[in-house]
This record gives sequence, structure tokens and C-alpha cells, in this order.
Amino acid sequence: MTHNLTKRRTAWTLVITSLALFMVSLDNLVVTTALPVIRRQLHASVSQLEWTVNAYTLTFAVLLLTGAALGDRFGRRRLFVVGLLLFTGASAFAALATSATMLDVARALQGVGGAVVAPLTLTILSAGVPAERRGLALGIWGGIGGLAVALGPLVGGAVVSGISWHWIFWLNVPIGLVLAPLAWRRLEETHGSESSLDLPGLGLASVGLLGIVWGLVRGNEHGWTSVGIVAPIVVGAGLLAAFVAWELRAPAPMLPMRFFGGRTFTLANVASLLMFFGMFGSIFLLAQYFQTVQGLSPLQSGLRILPWTAMPMFVAPLAGAFSDRIGGERLMAAGLTLQGAGLIWIAAVTTATTPYTGLVGPFMLAGAGMALFFAPVANVILTAVRPEEQGKASGATNAIRELGGVFGVAVLASMFAHGGGYRTPQTFVDGTTTAVYAGGAVVLLGALAAAFIRRAPRMEAAPGGEAAFADAG
Repeated sequence: MTHNLTKRRTAWTLVITSLALFMVSLDNLVVTTALPVIRRQLHASVSQLEWTVNAYTLTFAVLLLTGAALGDRFGRRRLFVVGLLLFTGASAFAALATSATMLDVARALQGVGGAVVAPLTLTILSAGVPAERRGLALGIWGGIGGLAVALGPLVGGAVVSGISWHWIFWLNVPIGLVLAPLAWRRLEETHGSESSLDLPGLGLASVGLLGIVWGLVRGNEHGWTSVGIVAPIVVGAGLLAAFVAWELRAPAPMLPMRFFGGRTFTLANVASLLMFFGMFGSIFLLAQYFQTVQGLSPLQSGLRILPWTAMPMFVAPLAGAFSDRIGGERLMAAGLTLQGAGLIWIAAVTTATTPYTGLVGPFMLAGAGMALFFAPVANVILTAVRPEEQGKASGATNAIRELGGVFGVAVLASMFAHGGGYRTPQTFVDGTTTAVYAGGAVVLLGALAAAFIRRAPRMEAAPGGEAAFADAG
């Protein structure tokens, strides 16, 4: 009886956390195939389009650590439900947007809700799954998160073509309204070991990151040497340096710098940052290519990216199941190599008249690489910290990879605007290929970082039944 109850509880935990992660991860890129339509209907500029993506990912990244800390203090299940309701309400606000500015504000509020939900899915799942099944569960969890990111352009294209762009946000509302009460009933309440909040650290990180991204997004429009661009980037970098200095001496840091003293945690997060930099920045442009250059509909565009987006469905579950046996760090390195090679291949063959058959191969290669990376990365990182620190480690990991996406969109979109732009199909191709070459090179650097990770040995189970892990670095 107890065994069956444990199995049911584990299944419910996996289903609820995976669906919640799918919903918030989908919104990272669900707007990409809708961007050309949004640009026309809301008369948005290139920088406003960037903020449609970055307003979500920036708030999402900055507040992830706070979301994990709030869960540790007030209860992970309680904050998980609050985050779901906030995300659902912000989605309705985005669906009702009548201007690009209103949409960007709604996207920022979505990011706040997502920042509460995403890290708690990992800590709730890790606490609710027996140690012997954790690798498989986290592999499924990571694969579903990666699948959501990959399916974003297809889902967005289908909804925009079939109904309107507003419905890419309305779809979240019924899902959120079902998940919130289900989570309250089926999940167990857990707390972290610390109850204090690092408000100075939050302020320094938030304002510092905002300054850097603000300058990167507006650089092409206002000139990279203008005071309005240089000043926020310099001030932002200074505030981030102050954030690191504060975290080194804070009594209860939101991001313990000692995490980065171990090779596993550091290199895995470097690989994640570089992966999301290249992937997000590239998808931001490639999702628009078929509409802007070849005149296809959003749905037709999403379908053509399907060889890329469908691969995680087949590869990620297998990668998760074998990650403990093969070594998650090896799968990460292999996945990043395939993803980087796929992006460079895409850039090499993309022209204004490239037949679709010429893109299927690199799309499949990139999709397989994405799946091999997403499936084991969470388990690799969690083996580098103690169980009571997994909340902060989860928040840090999610924050770092989302920041990679923020900087990827900002930097590669700037390269796109400098090298081409939206003026003609040819200028779009010129800018896109330059940016995607750079994105592929960055992902290959991530593969190099992953190749130097050493597997962390498992320690004996800690009190309470959770496995304790030590960093091999």
C-alpha cells in the first residue's frame, strides 16, 4: 500500500511540475513566429520586438533566485500556486494588449510569475521523487522543458494562423486555472533550510542586468558610442561587480559564490549560458525567416521548423534514462557539439531562395543536440550541491541560462540589425546568417566547457530520504 501511494505521489509530482515547466518555458519563444504579425499590427520597432522576448526572459532570469528563496521561506507548494496564478493573470493581460508597450509590460509580469514557478518545479520534483528514480524523473522534466522551448515557434505559428496572436497568451489561462488547484491538492509542502531574503543582492543584480540589456537592445538605434548606451552598460557592469562582492560577504546570499568553487557546477552553468545565448538568439531570427523572406504564413513557418522542434520528443527521454549510466556531462558535450554544428550549417546554406530540403538536415541535427543537452543538465548540476542547497542551485542555474537567452537575443539581434535588417529579403538574410554563425560558434564554446566537467560522486543518503551529493571539483 505504501509503495503504491509513493508511486502515485511521484507520478502526480512529475506530471504537475512538468506541465508547469512546459507552460512557462513555452512562453520563452512562443511569440517568435508571431513577431512579424505583431510588428505589423502593433506598429512595433525592432527594439520593441526584442523587448517582447526580453521583457519576459529578463524578469524571469533576475527574479528566479528570489522565487527559489521565497519558496524556501514560505513553503514551496504555496509559492508555486501563487506563481501559477500570477503567470495566468499576466497571460490574460498580454492577450488584451493593444500596443507594443502594453504587451511588453504584460510579458514582464509573466516573467515574474514564471520566475516563481520554474525553480520550484525542480526543487519540488527533486524532493518528491525517490533517489533511485531521480535521474529518470529529472531527465523527463528537462526533456519536457526543452521540448516547450523548441515547440514555441510551432505553437505560436499555428495559433496565429488559425486564430490570432492574442491566443498564444489566452491558451495559458485554462492551463493555469487547472494546475493551481491541482498543485494545492496533490503536492506536499516543503521548506528550505534558510528563511532570510537577500534584498541588497536582488537590487544590485536586477538593476545591473537591466542596465546592460537596456544598452544592448538600444545600441543600434542610438549609436554604440552615445552616452545613453555606454552609461547604462558601464553602470550595469559595475553593479554586477558590486553584486558579486556583496554575495561573498552576505550572511544569507541569494547566490552563494562558493557554488562556483566546484568544477561541475561552474562549467555546467557556463555551458548552459552559452547554449541559451546561441539558441535563443538564433531562433529569434530563424523563426521569422520563412515569413519575412519567403512570404509564408506563421503556421507554415512553424511546420518547417518541426524537424528541429520534434527531435527532443524522441531523443530526450532516452538521454534522460541513460544519463546516469553514460554520464550526463558527456551527453551535454555531445548535444552542444551537434547544436553548434547545426546552427553553423543553417547559416552556411541560408539564402533568400534556399529550398526547404536544404534546411531539414541541419534542423534535425540541431534538434538532436538540443535534446541531448536538456535531458541531463539538471541532474548534472544538482549532483554538485547538497540537498538543502538545491533550491538556490536551481534558481541560480535557471537564472544563468535565461540570462544567456537575454544576452543572446540582444547581441545577435544587434548583429542582425548592423549586418542587414528588415529592409529587403536579402538584407534580412545577410543579417541573419552573420548572427547565426556567431550563435553556432558560441554554442561550440559551450560544448568545450561541458567536455571538461568531471562526474560528481554520489554520497550516502541524507536524513529525510533525499540523496546527498558532493562536488567532484
